[in-house]
Amino acid sequence: MKSEEFIKSIKVVVSQGAINDVLESLSDPPGRKPNNELVEISNWYNSLDQEGKSFIKKIVEMGVDTSMFGFLCVLDGVRVIESTIDKGNFELYYAKGKSTTLLNDPQEEYLHDIYNAL
Repeated sequence: MKSEEFIKSIKVVVSQGAINDVLESLSDPPGRKPNNELVEISNWYNSLDQEGKSFIKKIVEMGVDTSMFGFLCVLDGVRVIESTIDKGNFELYYAKGKSTTLLNDPQEEYLHDIYNAL
């Protein structure tokens, strides 16, 4: 698996999955006894017209994409999470059989840039 394949998969499985999960929870809260706050939000969401629901979907998409972009920036080492002088770095490998591939190779295109490009 190459970096671009990884990001394509992440966009479908993680990003789109999160967007769908949030919108489904807004539309129909899961569980036998959903959280009261979620039920209130769901009632409000379900009272919106299609244009309002479309705007909510766009906001959810923006939130998910911003989160994913920030997380990938951390994996790429361009956004730090340590406040010390001696900072570590992340190495994300894909391993299959005896083969391994460094997905966030600093000598290659950044994962966050690939995410934005797709």
